[in-house]
Amino acid sequence: MRDPVLRDRIGDHVAVLTLNRPQARNAVDPALAQALGDAVAETEADDTVRAVVLAGEGPVFCAGADLTTVAAGRADDLWTPGGGFAGFVHAARVKPWIAAVEGPALAGGCEIALACDLIVAGEGATFGLPEVTRGLVAAAGGLYRLPRALPRAVALEMILTGASLAADRAHALGLVNRLAPRGAARDEAVALATAIAGNAPRAVRESLAVARLVPDADEAGLRAASEAARARVQATEDCREGPRAFIQKRPPRWTGR
Repeated sequence: MRDPVLRDRIGDHVAVLTLNRPQARNAVDPALAQALGDAVAETEADDTVRAVVLAGEGPVFCAGADLTTVAAGRADDLWTPGGGFAGFVHAARVKPWIAAVEGPALAGGCEIALACDLIVAGEGATFGLPEVTRGLVAAAGGLYRLPRALPRAVALEMILTGASLAADRAHALGLVNRLAPRGAARDEAVALATAIAGNAPRAVRESLAVARLVPDADEAGLRAASEAARARVQATEDCREGPRAFIQKRPPRWTGR
């Protein structure tokens, strides 16, 4: 039986999870939702993992919800209690997640990519929320994450027409961090994850936690969160190791403590 989510490790600190229903354009069915939710929880709990890449097997990143499940009246089975749609879009995550998008990332697939912290796209990738063309709404985060990630007018046009955005324009507008040659998104995402994993893991997580608050918190709240993060990081051994390594002209040896 095919595993709905493949798990790989690149080096010591980068995990790669791959949606593995290529015969169904990696559409999310109940088994994939449960498997991804489980993989997220296990990856987040693994202290050796410092950054995670989420990819799709085959030529499509993810076509969204499996419509045969939706048509059968089982749409709720595509959501998990802790993770939301696909066991992912609302899951509690403290580590950096990078979507490696090849081909279409549509509907729930686009929402999965938007729920990641960074996106690497191969040339020819597309992003879209076509729910309104099927009588649905993009309720897995797309309706608010897309307008945060793109200029409002562009996002609203995509939401209301169901039209897709090509990877090169998504990159120019800031939705995509890196544009890779077709077929190379996973490798480029792994390179980005490896660069992140080379930094002090506690400092990365604390910095990411504050940055994630930006759309919702005011200046005072962000200042308080930054000060709290600074205090926690200053109490770590890594905070002392970084300056020592710089002075001694050697690579730092991070422990995450």
